[in-house]
Amino acid sequence: MPTPLSLPEFIGRRIDSAAGDLFRAEGAYAAIDFTQPPGEAALVPPDSLSWRIFKNPVSLYIGGVAAVILELAEPGVRTGVWEHSSFRTQPVQRLKRTGLAAMITVYGAKSVATRMIEGVVRRHDRVTGQTPDGKPYHANDPHLLDWVQATASFGFAEAYSRYVSPLSHSEFDRLYTESAPAAQAYGAVGAPTSQTEMEAIFARMAARLEPSPIVFEFLDIMREAPAFPGLLQTLQPMLIRAAVSMTPEGIRDRLGLGAVQGLRAWEAPLVRQAGALSDRIVIRSSPAGQACRRMGLPEDYLYRS
Repeated sequence: MPTPLSLPEFIGRRIDSAAGDLFRAEGAYAAIDFTQPPGEAALVPPDSLSWRIFKNPVSLYIGGVAAVILELAEPGVRTGVWEHSSFRTQPVQRLKRTGLAAMITVYGAKSVATRMIEGVVRRHDRVTGQTPDGKPYHANDPHLLDWVQATASFGFAEAYSRYVSPLSHSEFDRLYTESAPAAQAYGAVGAPTSQTEMEAIFARMAARLEPSPIVFEFLDIMREAPAFPGLLQTLQPMLIRAAVSMTPEGIRDRLGLGAVQGLRAWEAPLVRQAGALSDRIVIRSSPAGQACRRMGLPEDYLYRS
């Protein structure tokens, strides 16, 4: 594993400040403190693959966008997300809350993560309706929950493997297995726990996925919404194209996402360089850094273990 990157103190402070903006959310998640309670374990342990992968903001962003593309391909999920969330009106805050929820399930103390998940399940129980073609949907439908969990797991794992450091088949299996406790708490009892199961659910869902203008509307919103602070915003359109490029080819074709929406040939090496570099920069104010302090571990533990 690469060693942590040694940076001048003033640069480290700037990065910590930027990271604070990136992970700062409003509402119920605003008070989350990953350093508390001291010593309390998370749903997954510090030596897990999840703790190492989720610390990387580049692959986390790319994987999150790819997951939403895949979610919006399913009519029930798409209608629920678009009609019952603030994606269109408050895309940045909605994205931050979604990202922070993922951070809590990985790095948060188990008691904190459990309360957060229980709250999400209660809110989702009120999300019901009909798709435009008249089919009923319910946000807590186990089949929809399995798909949402699968898209998130695939997105984060594939983005890290493609743009940061390649993962082996066994590492994909390990990562998907580690996500099982959180998935089951959300009600996704059939979520994939191995690469083979992941391929199987993608194959089963293929016939249910369909094109929609909402997918393109989402991508347009993400290009314009300032998800990153300062000059980092200039990278945002390229990272969105990276998310499109890592979406499975058959699904891209089905959704009508052509080459123009994906990475240019010269951009792929730049994204990989950004991903590899961000994997070496210790961000002390991030959920990963805070969680390490909660567990009495060095702040650079995840960068040298």
